[in-house]
Formats: sequence, structure tokens, C-alpha cells
Amino acid sequence: DAAAKKRALSKLVAADGFENFLATRYIGKKRFGLEGGEALLVVLDGVLGTAARDGASACVLGMAHRGRLNVLHNVAGKPAEMILTEFDEAWHAHFEHGGGDVKYHQGFTGTYATDTGAELRVSLCANPSHLEFVASVCTGRARAEQERNASGLDAGKRAVLPLLLHGDAALPGQGVVAETLNLAGLEGYDVGGTVHVVINNQVGFTTDSKDSYAGAYCTNIAKSADAPILHVNGGDAEACAFAGRLAMEWRTAFGEDSFVDMWCWRK
Repeated sequence: DAAAKKRALSKLVAADGFENFLATRYIGKKRFGLEGGEALLVVLDGVLGTAARDGASACVLGMAHRGRLNVLHNVAGKPAEMILTEFDEAWHAHFEHGGGDVKYHQGFTGTYATDTGAELRVSLCANPSHLEFVASVCTGRARAEQERNASGLDAGKRAVLPLLLHGDAALPGQGVVAETLNLAGLEGYDVGGTVHVVINNQVGFTTDSKDSYAGAYCTNIAKSADAPILHVNGGDAEACAFAGRLAMEWRTAFGEDSFVDMWCWRK
């Protein structure tokens, strides 16, 4: 409907405006921008909105560098003033509290307002590389929060959503992904399903896709866990919103992992 289209547009505008400002104000600064993959915010809005509707109150989020500053601001709610202060290097790190890292490695915890007005606590895990290693950290942290739920583990799994963002080269390229998918099927590590979103800009940091993984898709690794894989065009915002909702609905219905493979590009 019209309201959903306007919300998708607002997410694209927020993502695009943030990147354009940083590119103009901080020329040449390393920021791992989201240009070309702005629809990520639309996918995440679909996931988080559906999660809140299905009873979730918190999301533990893990991701590498691409688009991280945008997610920190527009999803986790980190104030722009804090991010810009870090760009201006007028910020004094508190090393004793683990704060002495570059801006696109840091974590943050804030609230995300969904389309219905509900709020989720979103905790973005700190990730000082190595790319996909945060998958095991994120899911382990989610499991800990689920176990602490006052109503028990089953209720905790509904209340706390693990959400992982991947790059198209690192997903099949790093063994920790396969290990984490295997752990997800074991009783002691089960988190009630993780929603995975791949920012597939079709170019790994060091190699072309034909030299990076076997098969047609970088998400073939998900077949090892019998997880559904939704391939969606990052240029179609409405399809991206639908894919995000469907991936979350699968997780709610079956308590299993699901994947959204968002094909986009990188500027």
C-alpha cells in the first residue's frame, strides 16, 4: 500500500543522504560505504518490523564493514554527532573500556522504531575483523540473552532475534560460516533460527566471484542447513521489503535459519 511504499522510500532516502553527506564532507576517508546497496535498510526494516509483530523485543546484529556506519546510524540509532566526531578525529578513545578502535569496527546498542510504532532494542556487535567471525559471537550472545529470559528459553528465542549481515565473498570463503550453521542445529547452541542478509555487490574485496566459490550462488553454503534462500534484486525496493518479511516469517514459523541474497552493486 501507499504507506509501505513511502516507508521504503524514506529508508532509501535516509541511506542515500547519509552516504552522500559523508562522501562530500569527508573526501577520501575510509568508510566502507553502502552506495549501490541502499536497499539493505529496506530489507532490515522488513525483518525487524515482522520480528516485532511476532513478539521479538530485541535483536542482536552482527556484520562486517560494508554499510556499517549507515546501519549504526539508521538501524542501531547511533547519533550522527558521535559518528561525525569520530570522522573529525576530535574524539578521545577510552582504551580501558575497549573504545579505542576505528569507527567502522565499533558496536552500539539503541532502539529501532518499526512501521507500527513498536520499538526493538538493537545491539550491533563490535567487529574488529575478521569479517565473518562475528557470526559465532552474535549467535552466542543471542543465546545467552535467550537463556536469561524470565519466561524460559523457548520464550527467549521468540524475544531475541539473531540477525547476520554477510558479504558475498566472505560468506562462502570463511569456514566459520559453515561451523556456525552446523552449531545452529545442535540443542546447546540453537537460537531459534538466525536471519541472514547477504549484501551481494558481486565483487569480493580481493577476487572475482568465478575465482571465489563453486556453483552459481555465494549462498550455496546455506543448503548445508536446508535453509531457504531468497534471491532479490536490490534495485526493487518493494521486493526487498517482501523478502525481509518472508525471511523473518520463516524463522518465526519453523525456528530455522533463512537467507536473503540481495543482489546489488558497489560504487
